[in-house]
Amino acid sequence: MDRRTRMENFVIRKAKIGDVRAIQDLIMPYAREGRLLPRSLSELYSRIRDFFVCEDNGRIVGCCGLHIVWEDLAEITSLAVNKEFHGRGIGRSLVQACIEEAEELGIPRLFVLTYEEEFFRKLGFQIVDKNIFPQKIWVDCLKCPKFPECDEVALLFNVSAPQESS
Repeated sequence: MDRRTRMENFVIRKAKIGDVRAIQDLIMPYAREGRLLPRSLSELYSRIRDFFVCEDNGRIVGCCGLHIVWEDLAEITSLAVNKEFHGRGIGRSLVQACIEEAEELGIPRLFVLTYEEEFFRKLGFQIVDKNIFPQKIWVDCLKCPKFPECDEVALLFNVSAPQESS
């Protein structure tokens, strides 16, 4: 299956092992700002199959992961776009690639914990109480310096529901 999609000069594709350091380089500035969880190289290598990347003439300028949590639930993780590429639809395209993969895998619900509430609402995600995700609390959240005082917003997306356009 070829999941590559083009927009402008950008290509959205599944990540490869050779992309791991570039993915970490995208995530870490946001992690230093407290906006994303930091990801070690070891963690990224073990989760490489979760990730999509956006490539611009061979340079990785965006990434996003789809991490399966349970039989009926997956998480959108580590959405990061190089700041010089903001506003070009890269984040939207990366999330859309994750939604399409979730649909192909038969995963009915996606969630995200984020500070970018409006971005995800425009994509059709709905605000929910983060306490409905107990599996999530015991996995990544324990690594977060803000745990248990999480100030992120939880949003849920029903994969089979029609998406809003903007």
